[in-house]
Amino acid sequence: MSVMRAVVVRSPGGLDALELAELPLPVPGPGQARVKAVAIGVGRPDALIRTGRYKWMPPLPAIPGNEMAGVVDALGPDAQGVALGDRVLLSSRELPQRGGGYAQYALAPAAALYALPDAISFDDAVGLPNYQLAHALLFGCGAALPAQSVLLTGAAGGVASAMVQLARARRLQVIATASTPAKRGFVRDNGAHEVLDPAATDLTGQVMAATAGKGVDLVVDPIGGALFIACLRALAPLGMAVSYNIVSGMPQADVFSELRALLGRSLAVRVFSMHTFDADPVRRRVLMQSAIDAIASGQVRAPQATVLPLADARRAHALLDAPDTVGKIILHP
Repeated sequence: MSVMRAVVVRSPGGLDALELAELPLPVPGPGQARVKAVAIGVGRPDALIRTGRYKWMPPLPAIPGNEMAGVVDALGPDAQGVALGDRVLLSSRELPQRGGGYAQYALAPAAALYALPDAISFDDAVGLPNYQLAHALLFGCGAALPAQSVLLTGAAGGVASAMVQLARARRLQVIATASTPAKRGFVRDNGAHEVLDPAATDLTGQVMAATAGKGVDLVVDPIGGALFIACLRALAPLGMAVSYNIVSGMPQADVFSELRALLGRSLAVRVFSMHTFDADPVRRRVLMQSAIDAIASGQVRAPQATVLPLADARRAHALLDAPDTVGKIILHP
């Protein structure tokens, strides 16, 4: 029987929960394609699967990994839209459940795959889901007015660093925060106009100074906590704050009370998840195609990457938690 190597989580835990195993080589069924991996993306949801804390947790034992780029090497009966040898991206956002990417091969409905232009390398392709989410956060959240300025917190992260580039490409003024000097240097090199320390006691004042006292039209924040309140206070009239994670936990201050205190600015708050589009494949694929076009055209560039072999998945997850890790982490099978 043919086998493949994959990283499996049999029970939630720390780094040692990631087990390199040999599994049967999957055989595509009706309408399915098999993808031979060339590059595998590593991201925060993978760590949540490893620790058993992912809200959309696949059943255990599970293979983590939400992004795989490679070539179609086998087709099941009636599989349409792809051919053997096609370069493709497989995002688990197109699958019934998350995960499955930390493997040498994976199955997917042929219609779920994205064609990759030759201009996008396999390593760059596994960053495309970050740009898909970045497009949704920046341009799909329905702010009252078209934004001319944006504050991006945690801007050294994968999604936020994608937003920095997309916002610059749309000629927005980009103000960003990052928690360490090394990360602030990375964000500055990535194109932010201003890069601030989120721990600064006068963060709101610094944002106001950078915008000539107006404030920013849009805030996109994955941090939460006290930083989210500082971000609210840095919004311009009719501005919007979008929360897509709360790494530092919920704000202790009452958000609605803060909004009422700033009543004269008519501010808005949106809590966002890409899972909003789970039942909307048309909009989801439009967002991904925008990401593909942006990278293929050179409008934006994929982030720098740390590349490790699949067998080093534990080290990859250690890097996810390291304070100064920047850029994409990629596994090669």
